[in-house]
Amino acid sequence: MRTAKNGDVVKVHYTGKLTNGEVFDSSKGREPLEFKLGEGEMIPGFEAGIIGMQVGEKKVINIPKEEAYGDPLPQLIADFPKSELPEGFPMEEGAQIGVTLADGRQIPAVITAVKENSITIDANHPLAGKDLIFEVELVEIGSSLIL
Repeated sequence: MRTAKNGDVVKVHYTGKLTNGEVFDSSKGREPLEFKLGEGEMIPGFEAGIIGMQVGEKKVINIPKEEAYGDPLPQLIADFPKSELPEGFPMEEGAQIGVTLADGRQIPAVITAVKENSITIDANHPLAGKDLIFEVELVEIGSSLIL
């Protein structure tokens, strides 16, 4: 029977969990996730776990943070004076915002602290620093599913 390898386009159903059991994402009730193995579209540990699977196979993939989103980067955490923020800017801890980088790209970020004269914004991936667990089922292997 054929097994998934680099260059294959695969479809998988998955449930992603933290080590405490909290579910952070799932394809349940949606179309399966489709991607090409070896293209770097997915985190390294997820792709590595799919390689060698057969259609219909289910497994649990334990991914250490180093093969997921890595450790949080201190340079992606910064304080901004409230006086420099635009009118109507959210001033509450946990608020999700978009940050525009110098090259014009926008990335998601979260307000992690609100102080008297400043706020702290963290642009690290929300799963940075966390080991992940994925329950996966390989639904399909193809070579040209993505147009």
